[in-house]
Amino acid sequence: MSPDELASAFEQHRPRLRAVAYRMLGNPDDADDALQETWLRLNRTGDAGIDNLAAWLTTVTGRICLDMLRSRSTRREDPLPSGRPDDAAPEILDEDGPDPAREAELADVVGVAMQIVLESLDPAERLAFVLHDLFAVPYEQIAPVLGRSVAAARQLASRGRRRVQSGSTAEAAARAGVDDRADGGARTDRQVVEAFLLASRTGDLAGLLALLAPDVVLHADQAAVEAAAANADRGAPRLAREVRGAAAVAESFRGRAKAAVPALIDGSVGFAGAPGGIPRFVFTVVVHEGRVAAIDLTAEPAAVAGMHVVLLGAS
Repeated sequence: MSPDELASAFEQHRPRLRAVAYRMLGNPDDADDALQETWLRLNRTGDAGIDNLAAWLTTVTGRICLDMLRSRSTRREDPLPSGRPDDAAPEILDEDGPDPAREAELADVVGVAMQIVLESLDPAERLAFVLHDLFAVPYEQIAPVLGRSVAAARQLASRGRRRVQSGSTAEAAARAGVDDRADGGARTDRQVVEAFLLASRTGDLAGLLALLAPDVVLHADQAAVEAAAANADRGAPRLAREVRGAAAVAESFRGRAKAAVPALIDGSVGFAGAPGGIPRFVFTVVVHEGRVAAIDLTAEPAAVAGMHVVLLGAS
């Protein structure tokens, strides 16, 4: 590539790289510094021998951020954003990623609350969790950034994930009567559902994200889609038959589920909208390793009537 082409290629990846750096460092100025160093390294080396520029840039940015975090820990800096509007998390746009729309939404979902929780992770945990869970970077690419094996990178991300789950949902869990163990121990399916409902009602997007698996899928039947469309004129959001990814599903539930209650649906824990004690729509929930992996929304009257639904009070 010519120098101009190299600069243009870097600019195409800048939004995503800045989002990665922002989530790692928690400060927009530090994120810009990390990107400047990434560009300087690319400009010095050129693209010779780089098969995948996006992966190379992510790796270099990750290493720079890791070094900055380790250096910061010795100086006890406060990296948290000030909360000013111009400090808002940047959008993520990556044409090479698995789902750019999901990543763009994710930048908005993970706000200051999540950033505070991320500050509790050590640098290696933070990098593994941020790259894998927030930006869908494979462990095979994360491992060389950390200088660890793939298995070690997976373990670091898992450890960071448990700490994020515990930290992001501690207040919601306490208010819901959930035993949120300090050691990150597994919650029951019902406790996960109750914490999820509370986070939904209060608009706690960081809490929702911590309770959702990265690849969570929300399925809705045609009756639910039509009901949402009928309410669109009153400001209600439209609903797709399928919603994928933690960010998009979290956004679907943000500030909602106010009338929903925990329920046993054909013997499995979920939740239902039951005005007057009569189930009108039900959400069947699949919980895996303490996080919601799938949600099926059923609103077709005949289908709901055919389900055995037992409404539950808060535990």
